[in-house]
Amino acid sequence: MRTILSLMVGLTLVPALTACGSAQGGPGSGSIKVVTAFYPLEEAVARVGGDRVTVTDLTPPGAEPHDLELTPSQLGAIADADLVFYLGGGFQPAVEDALSNAQGRAIDVSADLRTLPVPPGDTEASLTADPHVWLDPVLYRRIVDEVERALADASSADRATFEASGAAFDHQLADLDAAYRRGLQRCARDAIVTSHAAFGYLSERYGLHQEAIAGLSPDVEPPPQRLNELRALVERDGITTIFTEDLLPSNVAETIAAATGATTAALNPLESLTPAEVATGADYDSVMLDNLAELRRALGCS
Repeated sequence: MRTILSLMVGLTLVPALTACGSAQGGPGSGSIKVVTAFYPLEEAVARVGGDRVTVTDLTPPGAEPHDLELTPSQLGAIADADLVFYLGGGFQPAVEDALSNAQGRAIDVSADLRTLPVPPGDTEASLTADPHVWLDPVLYRRIVDEVERALADASSADRATFEASGAAFDHQLADLDAAYRRGLQRCARDAIVTSHAAFGYLSERYGLHQEAIAGLSPDVEPPPQRLNELRALVERDGITTIFTEDLLPSNVAETIAAATGATTAALNPLESLTPAEVATGADYDSVMLDNLAELRRALGCS
């Protein structure tokens, strides 16, 4: 009788123990709850974490992340997450303000990177550094490495999986860096005129010179003096292309192009994918290669 009772108790406990194990998570369960502040961080987590993570991105497709305002459900997601990946330095003040409610670990992916200073005269008061580190594939690789370490710390049982996925993505980014070095090695020009100052890190990495219509914050209208300076620059240096962005108005860029005989083309700062890009399966690598093709055409590279 005692043996039968022990067996019955054991059978009763098995489902309860299994339920507890599922709640805590295991390989393949998607049990690590991760919140990312905007698209490049979402991609890094998804590529490294795979089905071991559940990712909530705070910036919807097609939205501009600089001025993001959080909904109550997003605030709840931050509070409930195991990991929150964000970019510090005042890039998204609403996200940084909400981190005080985070019960899990909050990670500033730019904390250990060498950042560029805010350009003189930039009017974005919240920024303490140029935030656009992800547009440099070398720096983005370091962000991916940070994501890999944080996920492995959160689930040591999945460490080998995260390391393998991280290494595969790292190799792809190394190839992307090599493509940029080769593609921009022999060009007729090195100056790019952009809608806003998002391409400072990319320009520094690959020997380009960025002249931006607006500063780090894309919604600040440039003064007339700045537009006159850019028109003179385009005419003097034979610049053929004024770069626009899909998520920003292009009227100022088109005005400069019309006044100087230049054309316009889109250069994607990868702050957010548009719904159309999401639908076609675009990702960091494909968009960066599209950007490289546009740069090569604009700069007369051979």
